Amino acid sequence: MTPDRPDAEQADVLVDGDRIADIGENIEAPDAEVVDFSGRIVIPGLVNAHLHTWQIALHSVGADWTLMEYLTHLHGECVGHYTPADMHISNLAGVLNQLNCGTTTLGDWCHNAPSPEHADAAVEGLAQAGIRAVFLHGTPYRSPDTPHPLAEIDRLLDGPVREHGLLTLGMALQGPQYSSAETAVADFRAGAERGLVVSMHQSGGEPSPGWEAVRNAGLFQPPDQRRARSRAARRLAEDAPRSGRHLHHHPGERTGPGHGTPITGSLLRLDAAPSLGADIDTAVPGTVLTTARIALAHQRSLDHAHHRQTTGTYANTPSLTSKQALAWATVEGAKALGLADKVGRIEAGMQADLVAVDARALNL
Repeated sequence: MTPDRPDAEQADVLVDGDRIADIGENIEAPDAEVVDFSGRIVIPGLVNAHLHTWQIALHSVGADWTLMEYLTHLHGECVGHYTPADMHISNLAGVLNQLNCGTTTLGDWCHNAPSPEHADAAVEGLAQAGIRAVFLHGTPYRSPDTPHPLAEIDRLLDGPVREHGLLTLGMALQGPQYSSAETAVADFRAGAERGLVVSMHQSGGEPSPGWEAVRNAGLFQPPDQRRARSRAARRLAEDAPRSGRHLHHHPGERTGPGHGTPITGSLLRLDAAPSLGADIDTAVPGTVLTTARIALAHQRSLDHAHHRQTTGTYANTPSLTSKQALAWATVEGAKALGLADKVGRIEAGMQADLVAVDARALNL
């Protein structure tokens, strides 16, 4: 994923502490411990930029739910039953699953933290599992005029999150879709004042007036990300490259319940690219590599259909490559979480978050 290196090469990777020190053939480091990765492919640790990790406890229960059934059953009925202990074991188990599937960096979109105890338990689950993560603090859905609880954000900044070196803090906002324009502006401004990644959902329909209010307030600046889908997301994508915003989406979960069509192609036509998140374990596999495969296949299918409609024949070359899809799950995910200078690429100076894939496995 480093621009000035070939896609594949036989190389040594020298790790010093927790960082990559050098890459090259036959590196001389007599005192180094040597791990033989012959027959394996080494890739940057995958970045799952948007996952409601707390939902692992309800794994696949909503495989056949529509969007309205998901909102009714999960957010209307289940969330109130979660105790802090439930949040801890869900995040711990969910993160261990992520690590097992090659994800080393996670955007944990935790919108089930109604109390400090719930938030602390979720953070402890992340830390105990040992993943690099942005804990995106959120709460269950509330009144459109209720601002994000900033006292809780400041408490987490000063204590539980700061205590763990692999964790940083962000804000999982209701955003303009679920908040009034005034509340959305205030929440965005609070995140900007603290230098935090702010993230929010945008579903079907037209963008609400809150988006224009946030734009007019000059608050579309990095670090800023939103989960993108549907016509509204396409409109919001148009100025993403020049505004510093980053859009990510979840094609595996978006297409089934009825959120809308993934916007991979819309972004690519604007010289932008999505990051990816597996979103909800309640409906789909929580693995970002599966998400990347779905995004790639879905957009290729659309491109092939368009080519046949416009030319009357099949395309001779693919419109997208597997390398692009891997970039969505590494480089672009790192950008979305404000970690592009630390993870997503294998190069000297970056964190040594590496994944070795056994290329001898028959199921590869």
